[in-house]
Amino acid sequence: MKKIIYIILIFTIFTNCSNDNNSSSNINYNTMYFPPNGSDNWETQSISSLGWNQNAVQPLIDYLILKNTKSFMILVNGRIVMENYFNGHTASTLWRWNSAGKTLTSTVTGIAEQEGFINTNNKVSDYIGIGWTSAPLAKENLITCKNLLKMDSGLDDTLGDDVSPNNLRYVADAGTRWAYHNVYVKLQDVVEQATGQTWNNYFNTKLRDKIGMSSSGVWYNATGANLGLRIYFSNTRSMARFGLLALNNGNWNGTQVINSGFLNQATTTSQNINLAYGYLWWLNGKTSYRLPQTQLQFNGSLIASGANDMYMALGKDDQKIYVIPSKKMVVIRMGDAADSANLALSTFDEVLWQKINALYQ
Repeated sequence: MKKIIYIILIFTIFTNCSNDNNSSSNINYNTMYFPPNGSDNWETQSISSLGWNQNAVQPLIDYLILKNTKSFMILVNGRIVMENYFNGHTASTLWRWNSAGKTLTSTVTGIAEQEGFINTNNKVSDYIGIGWTSAPLAKENLITCKNLLKMDSGLDDTLGDDVSPNNLRYVADAGTRWAYHNVYVKLQDVVEQATGQTWNNYFNTKLRDKIGMSSSGVWYNATGANLGLRIYFSNTRSMARFGLLALNNGNWNGTQVINSGFLNQATTTSQNINLAYGYLWWLNGKTSYRLPQTQLQFNGSLIASGANDMYMALGKDDQKIYVIPSKKMVVIRMGDAADSANLALSTFDEVLWQKINALYQ
C-alpha cells in the first residue's frame, strides 16, 4: 500500500511540474492567445517564464513614471507580460488616442472596401461630392481615398487642424508631395456616405465589438480650431486588443475582421517620398523617413533601438501602439507628453526601446 501511495505521489508531482512548464517556459508560441470578448479575464505570462531579465523591469518603470506615463502594457503572443498604471490612472480610465487613432480609420476604411462599399482608388469626391476642398476642381479630383491613407493628398499642411473646405488648399498634385495632415479624417465621411451608417455605428459593429474593445470607448468631435476632427478615447486594454488584431494579420481568434492583404499594404511603404509611412501607420527599419510639419528627409530608421519590422500607431503627446511581429509583441503607452509636445515621434521612443530591449537582451 505504501508503495502504491508513493507511486501516485511521484506521478502527481511530475504532472504538476509538467503543467507548470507548459504554462510558462514551454509556452507554444505558435498559438496566439486572444482575451475573450465581454470579459476582463486575460491570460498573463511572467517575466521569469520568458527568461527575461527581472532586474531590467524597475529601470523601465522608473523611466515611464519620469516621463509622465499613465499606462503601459507589453503583450507577448497575446498574453500580458507587463501592465502598469500610474498617476491615478486605472484599467478603466479612458484616455485619448490622438493620432494613434488614425490607424483605426485606416482599418475601418479597409473593412468598408472589403465589404464592397468603397474603392480606395476612387476619388474622394465620388463619395462626398465636389467642393470638399478649396482646390481647383481639376486638382481636387486628383485626390483619391488612397491618397488620404498615404498622406500625399497635396493639400497644404501648414494651416492647422481645421479640415473645413476653406482650410484645405492646393499645394501640389496628389501623389507628388507627402505631408502629415488631418485631412485623412475625410475617410470617415467617405465611410458614412458609402455605407449609409454613422461613423460611430459602423466602427462599433465592424471593429470595436468584433475584438471586444470596451463599449465605453467613444469618439469625441473636436471643436474650435480642430473643426471636423474626431478623437478616440478608450481604456488601455482596448488599445492593446487593437494592437493584437494587427499583430495577428487582422484575424481575431479565427474571425478575419480586416482583410490581411489590406493590413499588409497598410503596414508597408505606401509611396516613395516617405518610406516610413504606410496607410496611416508608421514603419520602422527604413533607410529614411520624414516627420510632421517639415519637408526634410532624415536618413536612417525612425527608432534605431527598435526592431526593423516594427510598425506603429503614434499619437500626439506620446500615445503609442508598437507592433513587433518578429517578437510576437505589442507594446502600449498612454499618457501626457514625455517631454515637450509632439505630433508623433519623440526622443522618448528611442530611450524607451533601449529600456525594453534590456528586458530580453
